[in-house]
Amino acid sequence: MSLADARALDQKDPLRSFRDEFVFPETKSGQAPMYFAGHSLGLMPKKAETYINQELKAWGKYGVEGHFEGEHPWLPYHENITGSFARLVGAKEEEVVAMNTLTVNLHLLMVSFYRPTKSRFKILIEANTFPSDKYAVDSQARFHGFDPREAVVEIKPRAGEDHLREEDLLQKIQDLGESLCLVMLGNCNYLSGQCFPFQKITEKAHSVGAVAGFNLAHGAGNLFLQLHDWKVDFAVWCSYKYLNAGPGGIAGAFVHQTHLNSKSLPRFEGWWGQNKSIRFKMGPDFDAIPTVEAWQLSNPPIFQLASLRASMELFDKATMKGLREKGEKLTSYFENQIRTELEGHVSIVTPPLPQRGSMLCLRFKKSPRAWAGKLRERGAFVDFREPDIIRATPAPLYNSHEDIYRLVQTFKEVMHES
Repeated sequence: MSLADARALDQKDPLRSFRDEFVFPETKSGQAPMYFAGHSLGLMPKKAETYINQELKAWGKYGVEGHFEGEHPWLPYHENITGSFARLVGAKEEEVVAMNTLTVNLHLLMVSFYRPTKSRFKILIEANTFPSDKYAVDSQARFHGFDPREAVVEIKPRAGEDHLREEDLLQKIQDLGESLCLVMLGNCNYLSGQCFPFQKITEKAHSVGAVAGFNLAHGAGNLFLQLHDWKVDFAVWCSYKYLNAGPGGIAGAFVHQTHLNSKSLPRFEGWWGQNKSIRFKMGPDFDAIPTVEAWQLSNPPIFQLASLRASMELFDKATMKGLREKGEKLTSYFENQIRTELEGHVSIVTPPLPQRGSMLCLRFKKSPRAWAGKLRERGAFVDFREPDIIRATPAPLYNSHEDIYRLVQTFKEVMHES
């Protein structure tokens, strides 16, 4: 397909106007940027600066009274995100909250949901999970007195394969049976781009008496999710990737409705999880908010919430259904362009639909680290992961078919020079 063909496809895109809502980075070459790093850090929504400045002005105008005065008082500010998060992951509003950072939330929820016994103590994860997840589950196992080498079970693809087979994953859960305490998987694997059948995994985990929890760092804002209907026990996600909240953006957490008022569920507690009607009475006894907000520890960072609000307004307008439809079209076009234009030079590690989101993980036969640098020099933003993977994501909120066409042609130029 030609550049004209790509532009014709973009003209038919009902979401094409959302691209104008974002700030694209400058390039050293002076060329128009090709930004394909939304899986690592999303672009800045133009309204993020406006919304953050609003709260800076409120701080200056009201001082401490900004918690209660102004257009968006700070005391309930996180509630501006609740409805958007519920729509984002397919949840009830009482099941979602914006708080902390991703691994902090993972630890807080494992405090509640990883309750090992002498016989049921194992945690099932992916062998090539993001390192922070591995550190978290290992440390949780040690905290409870178990050796991670025995407690943490890493499931690998079959020899010579890049992806976990669904039947192998479900069979592993069955085989672990009464020894399995927790299934803790990523939504989309950060290195292969493979996404997992959450509903089937959750059902299988529950059938053997285990808990199902997930890291949605590469899923929230990327995949169409229905966490409540799938009866997922808990989930966590960050907001600086697909959700465009900025570096270190505030994270999200989900706890299924069935667990919210459990008296037997342990939880670390802080004053922001206290019953809102008596929070400022500063009493000694904790009276939990009857929602996932009970897991909050401290008042959240307002400026981070402001930038996240700017992005979530765009998600609400575009809808996850619409974004997923566009995402599948863009990534399928990207896949076709790679197979047509780069045959013999690049293999696609990421599996085909429906086992993926928008990201493609590409294995280059020669010099991928060097090529990543050369691509950046030409205005292409992708990233390299050891030992031989370049990741590239056409994010449906702001990427286009033309972007993809230009990126693939840039790949060809770099290869030709090499």
